[in-house]
Amino acid sequence: MNEQSMIETIRSVYAAFGSGDLPAILARLDDAVDWASETTSTAAPWYGARHGKDEVADFFEQFGSTMEVEEFTPVSLAANDTDVLTVVRMRATHRASGKVLAMDLHHRFTFRDGKIVFYRGTEDTAQTEAAFRS
Repeated sequence: MNEQSMIETIRSVYAAFGSGDLPAILARLDDAVDWASETTSTAAPWYGARHGKDEVADFFEQFGSTMEVEEFTPVSLAANDTDVLTVVRMRATHRASGKVLAMDLHHRFTFRDGKIVFYRGTEDTAQTEAAFRS
């Protein structure tokens, strides 16, 4: 899989996220995918490592049940022979507290045999923690 194909795959994953199409996201993952937010915090239910498609589905369910996304805009995508790195502008509201989070997300996706086998994401955990404390 070449760099442009990997970038297009990530664009399609982001589009599927935007439309709530979880099966389309899962179809692009390896069965044994290693998926995690890179944080030591436990404030958000989507934090923590996930392994396999069922656990990744739980990641998205936990995120979607607690957050209402208002903006999710990829602003930069770069690739090498195995990885896609992205910066995404996100704005979302915590459903319970009404607190708004506005931040840049940083994502790393690793590919093998045309599938995503590894994901790590970072975010402004201080904003997320503050929303969950309210």
